[in-house]
Amino acid sequence: MLIGEYRHSIDPKKRLAVPAKLRKELGEKVVLTRGLDSCLFLFPMKDWEALAAKLNSLPMGQGGTRGFVRLMLAGAGEIEIDKLGRVLVPDYLKQYANLKKNVVIVGLVNRLEIWEEARWNEYKSDTEKQTGDIAEKLGELGVL
Repeated sequence: MLIGEYRHSIDPKKRLAVPAKLRKELGEKVVLTRGLDSCLFLFPMKDWEALAAKLNSLPMGQGGTRGFVRLMLAGAGEIEIDKLGRVLVPDYLKQYANLKKNVVIVGLVNRLEIWEEARWNEYKSDTEKQTGDIAEKLGELGVL
């Protein structure tokens, strides 16, 4: 299962080491794309294929849907994890997520998110302040 929070850095050649304990579940080939909230999503192929099928089935008649699908699919790239467990982060994705040297990799069951470290710290702090309200809403939905 892809879970946890890991701090890593991007080397000068734009390579990012994937945490060793997550590599087996990811496989040798992954998909890296634009994520939400200014982060990147890194999917195992099986989970990417499931998401891509859902995106492909959405109606094209709604502008917002078209835009979202375009950003997710056009920004996606199949990437191989090298022998040292690293992925190459293309410039356009580094710029999208404003990635510098230090990043945080967050495991969310079916994907990893890659965040610029300061942005993650800010996001996490803001979200932690809202956990009571979020938990209450999830309770209303029957999740908690």
